[in-house]
Amino acid sequence: MVTAPARLWRCGRFELALVRPLVMGVLNVTPDSFSDGGAYDDLGAAFAHASLMAEAGADIIDLGGESTRPGSATVSPAEELERVGVVVEELVRTPGLPVSIDTRHAEVARACVDAGAAIINDVSGFRDAEMVAVAAACDAGLVVMHMLGEPGTMQDGPRYDDVVAEVRAYLAGQARALEAAGVARERIAIDPGIGFGKTTAHNLELLRRLPELVSLGYPVLVGASRKRFIGEIAGEAVPARRVAGSVAAALAATAAGADIVRVHDVAETVQALAVADAIGRRPS
Repeated sequence: MVTAPARLWRCGRFELALVRPLVMGVLNVTPDSFSDGGAYDDLGAAFAHASLMAEAGADIIDLGGESTRPGSATVSPAEELERVGVVVEELVRTPGLPVSIDTRHAEVARACVDAGAAIINDVSGFRDAEMVAVAAACDAGLVVMHMLGEPGTMQDGPRYDDVVAEVRAYLAGQARALEAAGVARERIAIDPGIGFGKTTAHNLELLRRLPELVSLGYPVLVGASRKRFIGEIAGEAVPARRVAGSVAAALAATAAGADIVRVHDVAETVQALAVADAIGRRPS
């Protein structure tokens, strides 16, 4: 019996095999992120938290220096780079641990990739021609996310005729544009942008119909961790208390075909995925 080769997501010097869901741990070095703002905004705290997530089983660390919560203010690239630059330089010294930079700014992405970051996670979906140029000039993995509008206004009455069809068309178009610019298809992952210009109903529809995004053939990343829609469903106003709901969303996403889940609570998610995998695995 011939075994099919594993699907790969090529991210710089890393080739991430998509034989099981990958866990991307969130590391925000911001004063105002919706869940953990101010908790890890110095180098020691940031590195310690990243180390704990890696020990808990994180496959990737996603570093962000600008809050993109609903209603957030824009941070200049210079200020963002001041927050993340030294952290990237420290994190990339950890052998075998890919570092992702969560940024909308080409200047920040370029500097972090030059410092060793393996992934550019762009919540604005590579709309900026300069960001596309950065992507084409490097070999980092890319996450193309859908966001309606900008963080400051994205939750001001978002409307769609068919949220899944519109998000799918956008992601497919942005991925094709990157490929036309010279980016290898194997470097591109897509993200429906849960909570970015979507109501609870929109988020649930995207998760229910996730196979329609999976059918595009790119690795699919889902970031539902601690989001407002979980709080609305569960009646929990405090983001840090939405762990169980976040794990449930991660399990539902991977069951529907997501390859990567972006989470705050790495240990809990890794444990849940391991149990789900053991239950679903056929006996040898």
